Amino acid sequence: MTSVPTDPNRPSTPPVVVAVDGTSGSGKSSTCRAVADRLGLRYLDTGAMYRAVTWWMLDNDVDVHDAGAVAARAGAPDLVSGTDPLQPTIAVDGVDVSVEIRSDAVNAAVSPVSAVPAVRERLVALQRDLIGTGGIVVEGRDIGSVVWPQAEVKVYLTADPAARAARRAAENGGADLTATQESLLARDAIDSSRATAPLTRVDGAVHIDSTHRTLDEVVGLVVDLVDAVRSSSGAS
Repeated sequence: MTSVPTDPNRPSTPPVVVAVDGTSGSGKSSTCRAVADRLGLRYLDTGAMYRAVTWWMLDNDVDVHDAGAVAARAGAPDLVSGTDPLQPTIAVDGVDVSVEIRSDAVNAAVSPVSAVPAVRERLVALQRDLIGTGGIVVEGRDIGSVVWPQAEVKVYLTADPAARAARRAAENGGADLTATQESLLARDAIDSSRATAPLTRVDGAVHIDSTHRTLDEVVGLVVDLVDAVRSSSGAS
């Protein structure tokens, strides 16, 4: 999918909350950042928050497969999420770890850490504080179901496994397609079956399959949903 230019002539929306959930590699980050930029909204990548906690656990020698040990330290890292869609950041204890949280080690450990209820409870509270009065596009796996079920716009974004693997492999510098697809499917299985806040399509969420759509087309569909909400609310 190609990049989407900002429309400088488009007015800002009312303080709407756009909740975008979906599978790994379906284009959530690119879509959400472009939608937020085009509409003049803030942007929050909740997955980066879970990755940041995971990075902290690994950096502090916490056994990520010991749920009790992870829960005991869940409140320790200080997290600050930047909400600029053009330059999103995530800092842990004052250090920007935007690059570090994309490492193979974090990729392999983020699912078990994310499944710990104490971690989710803390991060959901932080996410709700950041959403505040709205005016934000939020991506994750439980935004429409748990974090902000009252979101005015809810999207469930998917793509077929082969397309997702190709995109993720390209992002990772040409990684092995088969291994990448297996990793994505394993992550889906864990996220969909966990007891706390599983990945699911909630009632009212619009399903968008990005497999055969360009980034611009997907962004356009989401922007149209926001415009429809604005029209129905009487916003000019």
